[in-house]
Amino acid sequence: MRSDDIKSGYTRAPNRSLIRALGISDEEMKKPFIGIANSWNSVVPGHFHLRTIAERVREGISAGGGVPFEFNTIGICDGIAMGHEGMSYSLASRENIADSVELMVNAHRFDALVCICTCDKIVPGMLMAAARCNIPAIFVTGGNMLPGFYKGCEMSLTDVFEGVGKVAAGKMSESELHEIESSAMPGCGSCQGMYTANTMACMTEAMGMSLPGCAAIPAVDAAKLRIAYESGVRVVKLAAENIKPCDIITTKSLKNAISVDMALGGSTNTVLHLMAVAQEAGVPLSLEDFTKIGERVPHICSMQPGGPHSMQTFYRSGGVPAVLRQIKGFLEDSNTVSGRSVYEIADGVKYIDENVIRSIDDAVHKGGGLKILKGSLAPDGSVIKSAAVIDDMWKHSGPARVFDGEDEAMKTILSGGIKEGDVVVIRYEGPKGGPGMPEMLSPTSALMGLGYTRVALVTDGRFSGGTRGPCIGHVAPEAAVGGPIGLVEEGDIISVDLYEKKLDLLVDESELSRRRRTWVPKDKKLRGVLARYARYAGQANRGAVPE
Repeated sequence: MRSDDIKSGYTRAPNRSLIRALGISDEEMKKPFIGIANSWNSVVPGHFHLRTIAERVREGISAGGGVPFEFNTIGICDGIAMGHEGMSYSLASRENIADSVELMVNAHRFDALVCICTCDKIVPGMLMAAARCNIPAIFVTGGNMLPGFYKGCEMSLTDVFEGVGKVAAGKMSESELHEIESSAMPGCGSCQGMYTANTMACMTEAMGMSLPGCAAIPAVDAAKLRIAYESGVRVVKLAAENIKPCDIITTKSLKNAISVDMALGGSTNTVLHLMAVAQEAGVPLSLEDFTKIGERVPHICSMQPGGPHSMQTFYRSGGVPAVLRQIKGFLEDSNTVSGRSVYEIADGVKYIDENVIRSIDDAVHKGGGLKILKGSLAPDGSVIKSAAVIDDMWKHSGPARVFDGEDEAMKTILSGGIKEGDVVVIRYEGPKGGPGMPEMLSPTSALMGLGYTRVALVTDGRFSGGTRGPCIGHVAPEAAVGGPIGLVEEGDIISVDLYEKKLDLLVDESELSRRRRTWVPKDKKLRGVLARYARYAGQANRGAVPE
């Protein structure tokens, strides 16, 4: 056992003495030491209940014959951080989380690891750490929030963001927005739709790192406590069998996760995070893999924000195992932490509500729910949630409205300064320029709330999983390193073509060359974490991991 490094032999008497101070007995010293990385805090709704889940995990570990040791990581709520300077810290926190788990696991020589996590950067951060440390590990994702309810309709966080635009347009009173604000988020759990948090939970299950069914169970459902206990028991067996994350996170399993992502029409952020996880696992993965899989795997589940279905509905319809069953023909069999293969899990599904999780013959869209776009504006790629784009906007050309930052764009949008047909360009919001690729849910939701239907938005930053509409993010290279998006001028024509997967700036190369000669990057005065992150951050098409 790895933990023998701190507890075996007379030379480790000082180490053991400190461990005994925790109340550990002689009998427990002989058992595997299991670390529990828990992102509990009382700031984030998705994390507020994780103490309770951790207790069940601890009980399962003890019942399975292990000794649990729990520690914490940070966790940022993207929704609370949205729309102000705080959003720059979100992506940087992913690296902090990965580093903190690695530090605790390797310093204390745990034999295995349980990751209890939810929300946008915490799940991928812990996946990165699990692959990096490569000791037996299992994930328990915290589960989704129940839908809110207002005047007979289900509500989610996106309704509140879009309400801001409606108030600005005079379509809603501030008092009604207050009622929606007070009704939309009824308790603990990650936001209710197939936003980034829930998409990453689904990706974790699809790649085989959590037990079947875990991702879609609501946070308040007793099934979440049961699967937490089962995960605690199972991790001790993983330790005994020495089944490690890099035995699970393989080319096959990551491509299976992408296939599930396409079927669900998940968040664009999964492209960023799966690329980062692949790098930690030493698995080759590129944007071309997303393109190829998206061309084969249909979009079969119309989830919020682009569709009507909440995560609670998805859970009641069969969850990720049901998706595996429906798209089995597009998957490759691979191992999972459960001890059952992907095909075995798919074959074991007994119920699917095909009104929610459709068959491939009755797909929502023939192509996957995400698309990678390339062209003269994004030579190294960009990403769009095509599942959330109306058919009329799959092909669009319009004049650029250029903003060097989200705040500037938001002021113009709310003041009515955008016209139908415009292409809003928000730049200097990439990994280095933002820094940290801030999400743009505020401007996209404002556009929706104001009633625009033919406005596209392009950024080298990111979009929240709650974004809907023709919103293209992760443009690479970013403006801050001299990418073409930094050369766009007001009124330039930008062409978007989802059918051909193209994003082009319709300006002559000679004119662009002239602009390059006079281009000067924006200088932001940074300090602390953001200065360090901006110095080392890689580009979005490589997962924005430090280089």
